[in-house]
Amino acid sequence: MDIITDTQFHMERASCVAIGKFDGIHVGHQKLLGQVLAAKEDGLAAVVFTFYPSPYALFSGEKQEELTTRAEKRELFERMGIDVLWEFPMNRATAAMAPEAFIEQVLVGQLRAKVIAAGADVSFGHKGAGDMELLKRYARMYDYEVAEIDKVCIGGMAVGSTQARNEVRAGHMEQVQKLLGRPYTFRGTVCHGRKLGKKLDMPTVNLLPEEGKLFPPFGVYYSRVLAGGTVYRGITNIGRKPTVSDAEAVGVETYLYDFEEEIYGSMIEVQLLSYKRPEQRFESVEALKEQLAKDRCDGDAYFSGKIF
Repeated sequence: MDIITDTQFHMERASCVAIGKFDGIHVGHQKLLGQVLAAKEDGLAAVVFTFYPSPYALFSGEKQEELTTRAEKRELFERMGIDVLWEFPMNRATAAMAPEAFIEQVLVGQLRAKVIAAGADVSFGHKGAGDMELLKRYARMYDYEVAEIDKVCIGGMAVGSTQARNEVRAGHMEQVQKLLGRPYTFRGTVCHGRKLGKKLDMPTVNLLPEEGKLFPPFGVYYSRVLAGGTVYRGITNIGRKPTVSDAEAVGVETYLYDFEEEIYGSMIEVQLLSYKRPEQRFESVEALKEQLAKDRCDGDAYFSGKIF
């Protein structure tokens, strides 16, 4: 997959372009991207066009915590088979582009779009004035087709990134998995912790999440961990470890069942399956040890009969 991060790019062949923010790459996004990938059978390049940073981040001056980080989006798009990802630079100048000019110069001129796929609520150009109606109005003039993708509904509600973020913040990991079509995931390099887990008879792997990743409530989760090509059952604590540390950094610490290897420096993926209990401060390390033993037993019961 080619990743473009500047404005000076021109496709060498005709394309099908998906436009969107794609935070979470949820099941609605996947429906949209399926349209783009299907166009490869007609000889069109599969292109994802998105803005970086997001319009919200540019104009608010605040970083919005995301369901999927920039690196995660790139990896997911590549896994799907996208040919070109254009992370179009969002700044005051590019944000001021007239929507008509965006269609003519970027979508048609630079991307050679023959099919443009987007949701009904797509917006682009100065003050977000470009919309689905404008894309359709210019389709005949510039010889492209518009694929308007309907929302995906789950439980009578249209799936969206805002809904998914709210469910993550509430710790409803089973519902998040339905919306994303996969478990909510933290990925990163295993780093050294305080090594307290070994003393408590529950050795763990630690990772520091990527910047900008949205956290669920601090607490303990049943999890699934991908490490070295193998899937492990796990119990994950997300938080600041209040019983043993005064540090402010938020970490993701996971006990892996049936695992005794040293994997410092390795990339792992921690998938949160279900929320178990909130993070809490215990009166002593011994009390913490008792609770961890209970968590491990409860995890055995949770995972009993589950197939990964």
